[in-house]
Amino acid sequence: MVKPIAIHLPQFHPFPENDNWWGKGFTEWTNVTKAKPKFKGHYQPQLPSDLGFYDLRLEESMIAQAELAKKYGIYGFCYYHYWFNGKLLMERPLETMLSSKKINIPFCLCWANENWTRRWDGNDTHILIKQDYNLQDDRNHIKYLIQFFKDDRYIKINDKPVLLIYRVDLHPGIIDAVNIWREEAKKSGFPDLFLVCVENFQKDIDPKNFNFDAGMEFAPDFTLAKEKYLKKFKTKYVFEKLLHKIGIKSSGYFTNKVFSYENLVNDSIIKQKSSYKRFRSVCPAWDNSPRRQTDATIYHGSTPEKFGEWVRFVTKFTKENFEDEESIFFINAWNEWAEGNHLEPDLTFGTAYLESFKRNYEKNK
Repeated sequence: MVKPIAIHLPQFHPFPENDNWWGKGFTEWTNVTKAKPKFKGHYQPQLPSDLGFYDLRLEESMIAQAELAKKYGIYGFCYYHYWFNGKLLMERPLETMLSSKKINIPFCLCWANENWTRRWDGNDTHILIKQDYNLQDDRNHIKYLIQFFKDDRYIKINDKPVLLIYRVDLHPGIIDAVNIWREEAKKSGFPDLFLVCVENFQKDIDPKNFNFDAGMEFAPDFTLAKEKYLKKFKTKYVFEKLLHKIGIKSSGYFTNKVFSYENLVNDSIIKQKSSYKRFRSVCPAWDNSPRRQTDATIYHGSTPEKFGEWVRFVTKFTKENFEDEESIFFINAWNEWAEGNHLEPDLTFGTAYLESFKRNYEKNK
């Protein structure tokens, strides 16, 4: 059976570093609630309904997320994990996950190994906390992760714990690191690790080049954004751009990158199959304008029906191209609210995206 795994962001609780960097009490909800429409028809703000403005320091919040996900056919969560040379950030939800068997859902981890910068407010050069790579740290890191791998709920493929790495290209000694990780996993009684590199910046590179087992398609694939959304309405586009340029009526169409969600889905479906093992992905939408005043990337026009079409295709693709325990695909994301990219119910659509997901997944799994 095909197993869908949803990416999960543990940013929804305050912690000291965010207080220092962004202001007292900052969480992902801070950006979400400040969002405003950039142009006519732009769906912002997107606000939660069923689960509310939850706090992931609470076990009850994580239990509710797991129960809702399973109700609609999600197999498990892939939690982002943040490690900076032994310094952990946003670790509290994962520690709660580890200590509470009441959060009854399979899970795995993705090491989000980028520097933390002020990218959220458009400043990529201001580094808040840096990744400094060395092999001893790689050994310490994997030893820390072993406790998660040993959890009965941890997702494994042929008894190998599944671990995703967000940016393999940033680690200068990635192959040596992988050797250490595999060695430590075997010392702990596992046959090996099942390592997956996320393909968000590096595209179409065989994971075996890094001694990884598979790649994971990142959705949305930004290379498929071929033209701005409004350009298919040529007269309207030219007129609105003229008004924007001469200052009569400014429009977020021209201060942000606005693309068609419908085109994204269509192009993703006809995308050429990779020559190596790559797990497919879907996303319900994408709109990171809550994090950026300008230069946001917005896929406009998402609907539950179009999302369901993508889910239907990827479920069938996975069933036809992967066997047994490797029959997985990813949903990006369960709760990326500040990127307008969430399966969790909101005030406008309610559970419509979850219902569409379940309907199209279960028909084809």
